[in-house]
Amino acid sequence: MSTRATAKKPAKAADRHRTPATPRAPRNFAVIGAGIAGVACARTLVQAGHKVTLFEREAAAGGRMASIDTAFGRFDSGAQYFTVRDPRFALALESTPGLCKRWSANLVRVLDAHGRVAEAALPSLEPHWVAQPGMDALAAHWAKPLGDSLITGTQVTQIEPDALDAKRWQLRTAGADDSQHVYSGFDAVLLAVPPARTRALLGDGKLSATLSRKIEPVRIAPCWTLMVAYPQANQPTMSHLGPQWNAARSTHHRVAWLARESSKPGREPIERWTLQASATWSQEHLRDTPARVEAKLLRAFAEITGIHATPAHAQALCWNEAQTQVPVGTTHLWDSKARIGVAGDWCTGHRVEDAFLSGLSLALDVI
Repeated sequence: MSTRATAKKPAKAADRHRTPATPRAPRNFAVIGAGIAGVACARTLVQAGHKVTLFEREAAAGGRMASIDTAFGRFDSGAQYFTVRDPRFALALESTPGLCKRWSANLVRVLDAHGRVAEAALPSLEPHWVAQPGMDALAAHWAKPLGDSLITGTQVTQIEPDALDAKRWQLRTAGADDSQHVYSGFDAVLLAVPPARTRALLGDGKLSATLSRKIEPVRIAPCWTLMVAYPQANQPTMSHLGPQWNAARSTHHRVAWLARESSKPGREPIERWTLQASATWSQEHLRDTPARVEAKLLRAFAEITGIHATPAHAQALCWNEAQTQVPVGTTHLWDSKARIGVAGDWCTGHRVEDAFLSGLSLALDVI
């Protein structure tokens, strides 16, 4: 390779007098769904100088990063923990010092169908992290700077052209008190909700045939979850009930995951467990009542852990769309012609980090 310097060509007159590109004017975005994907998307847009209104049908942000308060302490009813692999996610977490802690139960056991330890995970496994005092704290912290731009307890029921400007969008919403409202003037609408609701809001392809076609193959399995509490274990003579491990994956036909909630950092000491049923069993029992599922999963819990005591608290709930079986295959979807985008963990997987990167990528794309 030659080391001889190359003379620079003199700039053309047109280049010397070229006007710098004018930054795009701030735009008005609607983001539907305040899970991790929606919050990450909204925050990125706001930081870029755009106006954002974030809609959430539940009472608070979080999505499947959900926690439930009970008289016996909190339960993480959705995501149990998260891992960190991407430097962008790691950087975002650095903005929340002290909020997330490493969970020592990263030494997860793998159980056989009878609850016996079939394999003990190695210490080299990637760390498991949890937010404090519940998994929902992370989304709540990241959503806080949005202020009044986050509208909770409000479900978007329809997306339609703005009545005063056909080049923009307006949203029809329904509140928890059956109130109805129309929000208008949006330059683009970004969906960060599960596939079934995304399909419905897209009008089965009427708003964007391109997006509907790409999400049609997506499949997500349901998950029945059982939460139980044993305050009798917190006596001076008894530290906890059952096995010595705090978390395990199971090949039991009913149960796929078990975790001792009280072993997580920043949690109340009362003995509490969360069980997540297998995808196959959850699908087979999708139409069962919570009481029926509770009874079946309690029996499985006793078989696996050896805990036969009656819990002081038991609650079963179902996530209809919990674990991605067939993803979109890309981090997000953006139809620039329709000005509608889609984000969610289900675009690439089902991890918390997948949701964050999906929301971030969508925001950067539309910017």
